[in-house]
Amino acid sequence: MAKISEIEPIVLAHSEKGSATWASVMIVVKVITSDGQVGYGEAVPTLRVINVYNTIKQVSKGYIGKEAEKPEENYQEWYKQDFYLARSFESATATSAIDQALWDIIGKELGAPIYKLLGGKVRDKIPVYANGWYQDAVTPEDFAEKAKDVIKKGYKALKFDPFGPYYNWIDEKGLKEAEERVKAVREAVGDEIDILIEHHGRFNANSAILIAKRLEKYNPMFMEEPVHHEDIEGLRKYKQHTSLNIALGERLISLKEAAFYVSEGLVNILQPDLCNIGGITVGRKVISLAEAFDVEIAFHNAFGSIQNAYSLQLASITPNLYLLENFYDWFPQWKRDVVYDETKVEDGHVKVPEKPGIGVSINEKLIESLKVEPKELEVLEEPVWVVKGTWKKY
Repeated sequence: MAKISEIEPIVLAHSEKGSATWASVMIVVKVITSDGQVGYGEAVPTLRVINVYNTIKQVSKGYIGKEAEKPEENYQEWYKQDFYLARSFESATATSAIDQALWDIIGKELGAPIYKLLGGKVRDKIPVYANGWYQDAVTPEDFAEKAKDVIKKGYKALKFDPFGPYYNWIDEKGLKEAEERVKAVREAVGDEIDILIEHHGRFNANSAILIAKRLEKYNPMFMEEPVHHEDIEGLRKYKQHTSLNIALGERLISLKEAAFYVSEGLVNILQPDLCNIGGITVGRKVISLAEAFDVEIAFHNAFGSIQNAYSLQLASITPNLYLLENFYDWFPQWKRDVVYDETKVEDGHVKVPEKPGIGVSINEKLIESLKVEPKELEVLEEPVWVVKGTWKKY
């Protein structure tokens, strides 16, 4: 069997940044085997580009020389080696990206897309919801006009953060502004479109409960990360005071961490991210875990086009799929070009890619031309985790 001979972290950047500041760069992982097979994965950048880049180099020491066709065994071996894997975002995203690339290699070797290796698809097209569409939206009118444009593209659901610069606490003015934005979007798109409210895990429980009571009349499909990620008691309190669906999961980095939220009844729609949950190897297990507890899946999918391709593969095998997050129409063009723009959204759906492995072709020449040295991102008043130009009151 082919052995893993080389693992290369690659940082991609371009002058065109897009609406997602947290993903203004891409971190790609290229894995090469002893017989010349090549696979690609994607890691999470955010404010930790240098950290993740260097961690991929360290994690690679645990994978090089291992059999590429054994991602499960390789994951378990690294779990043994890295005492802090279950507590290290950097190690988790490095491991996830390498794992993705191994499944890409296996699929290419067998001449099949990944979904065929995992039991086959249950749908030919993946329903998606729009995110990233509201760059520079501040007033209710801004949100309404941009929301109308989204619906014209054929989307049946859209997500947005209406809370401006409020963090931890929100006052009456903030509640009024948020409500006016949500009301404007609901009136713009009508009652048959799902609206999804993004909190970015930044409020205490009392503020989150006030928000829920204020917005429930607009019938949001879910409230995403309503409280700080580590605030378990706050989440329990929130759950007791609202009947709205809770969505979370993008910051989970292990199967057992996901199992806690699911088994405790703290989540209705689980949002694992294939770039930090443990790649395909752990991601497929999380699907079954959620299914057993009647929890729906909506993969977090907010970074780049390689992540998007893997998310499409797993979404196709997920019987308990709600929708797949989608930034594709708001990616900078170069991200779409990395996969030759092969995952276009049509009428709110994406056809499941059928090429071996990841399902799409990778533009290796473009990757080479976009390659840069990793460097720190600037820290500005507007956090990198919000859609650009929205950290404002009006």
